[in-house]
Amino acid sequence: MRKYYLFLFMALTFGLSAQESYKITIEIDGYEEPILSLANNVLDKQYIVDTAARSPEGTYVFESDTSALPRGIYLVVLAPDNSYFQMVVGDDDDQVFTLKTRKDKLAGATVESSEENEIFFEYLAYLDRQGEASRPAREALQDSTLTDEQRDPLMEKLNAISDEVDLHQQKIMAEYPQSFTTAIIKANRANDPPAYEHLAEEERNPARLAWLLEHYFDPLDLKDDRLLRTPFLFERINYYVDRLHIQHPDTVAMAIDKVLGKMDPNSELFKYYVVHFTNKAAKSKIVGMDAVYVHMVDAYYKSGLAYWVDPEQLETMTEDVERIRPLLIGRKAPNLAMSRRDGSPVELYDIDAKYTVLYFWKYDCSSCKKSTPYMKDFYAKWKDRGVEVFSVCTKQNELEKCWEYIDDNEIGDWLHATDRYQRFFKDYDVRSTPTIYVLDENKEIVSKRIAAKQLDELLENLEKQRELREESDKSTGER
Repeated sequence: MRKYYLFLFMALTFGLSAQESYKITIEIDGYEEPILSLANNVLDKQYIVDTAARSPEGTYVFESDTSALPRGIYLVVLAPDNSYFQMVVGDDDDQVFTLKTRKDKLAGATVESSEENEIFFEYLAYLDRQGEASRPAREALQDSTLTDEQRDPLMEKLNAISDEVDLHQQKIMAEYPQSFTTAIIKANRANDPPAYEHLAEEERNPARLAWLLEHYFDPLDLKDDRLLRTPFLFERINYYVDRLHIQHPDTVAMAIDKVLGKMDPNSELFKYYVVHFTNKAAKSKIVGMDAVYVHMVDAYYKSGLAYWVDPEQLETMTEDVERIRPLLIGRKAPNLAMSRRDGSPVELYDIDAKYTVLYFWKYDCSSCKKSTPYMKDFYAKWKDRGVEVFSVCTKQNELEKCWEYIDDNEIGDWLHATDRYQRFFKDYDVRSTPTIYVLDENKEIVSKRIAAKQLDELLENLEKQRELREESDKSTGER
């Protein structure tokens, strides 16, 4: 029996249905626990939305006279093992009905007064029958010793069943085009790209990917709010954004815009996924993904599309973006006008180096102490290859202890700078130490907020990319 492990979270509170009540009566032969729960999926979380106590008649009634259930797939969850069966709320006017089933066959429910659930349970029963019909062939195919002569009829059997299922799905979609079951079937039917057999082998995969990027959402109506509360939509959307696109901020932002552009901006789907993508970008540990957060705030919050956000929250998000924006990868780093140890002036922009590593640290920071050996080894390897370290001890009011740490750890060959006004805290958003930025010869930010032990690998990769660009430029010039 399938198990459903519940995560007890408070459900998000925007987007109530226009319907003002619901009453769902559940009768389960063989189930006598005092409580029955109703749950659903939203994004990647599961929520308990209602509980019902066992009545003297042995039924469980989920009901409210103040609000309706948002449309979607729901899970009727049994205690104590969290086994469950699914039902649907597919229509605002289809929220008063009765389901009867048995504990030993939960999915075989009978329905009273809900056309949506009649269609849904008839479809599930059909799939169960076809699953049983295919089981012998599927089990037989697990035998790795089968010959082609033995395997072929088994595959023919499975293909025939698959064709029958396809015809049955088409029948449901034709007879009940507006039903939630039809939307579920469409969303989960195969959507494979063409084989492109007429193309050369090396051209097929790029062509298939291009087709998939263009047609990925053809089976999914992202203007249908019912899909929000399903167990499959979140995975499908995240696969499109995270797996089918290179994880570069500009590419990710473009993919998100395409997803959101297919949604009704007044819908729950739109609201939930704007919030999801914004929070995901804000919490991302991938270097450079803060640019996606900036994009989300600019394109959806500051533009007024996120009409649910309150002014105070919008002000905070806007301030965050304006703090982050100057430090995005690809931007020219803010200049630093500081002093060397001997008091002579030095500016960041005066440093002539292929790469400049900005290193903000404290002498009494445990993480900085762990970084020091990596920084020493890194600089020893790269100082003759055009790399400079611009080091700033952030405890400017305790410079003697900073100098003492520098001498004790023999890192005086780095460029150490001071600024009694400590403008670097704001200019580089230094909130913890160590904080590292890597700049190219034009003082543009190429990476940031990475660990010292990652610097060597990063520089090796940057050098390889530089070599590839130079070879490409040379080849283009020779043509």
